[in-house]
Amino acid sequence: MTPEALVKALAAILDSKKAQDIKAIHTTEQTILSDYFLLASGTSSTHVKALADELAFEMKKQHGISPQGVEGRATGWILIDYGAVIVHVFQAEQREYYNLERLWEDGEAVALELED
Repeated sequence: MTPEALVKALAAILDSKKAQDIKAIHTTEQTILSDYFLLASGTSSTHVKALADELAFEMKKQHGISPQGVEGRATGWILIDYGAVIVHVFQAEQREYYNLERLWEDGEAVALELED
């Protein structure tokens, strides 16, 4: 799966599970860590954990892809590493505090075609 297809598949799953404020940033020119950062918010710590769990479950089920790593399950910010795409799932307070959109503002915002 191409990095472009991967970021869109991940975003679609997050959207289907009611993640909020889903944004993708193309980071190829800014870092060797990944091609994309995908950011999303949950409404509570339980929702954040459920989003991370469902993302891993659905990606394995639909595409046969498992994350390379998951960090932060005990916090309000869970990072899920899919190699070319690093997913950040936050509670609103942590997302506002760390403000990754500002830190990675040199990266190109990616248009995601998500259902409302």
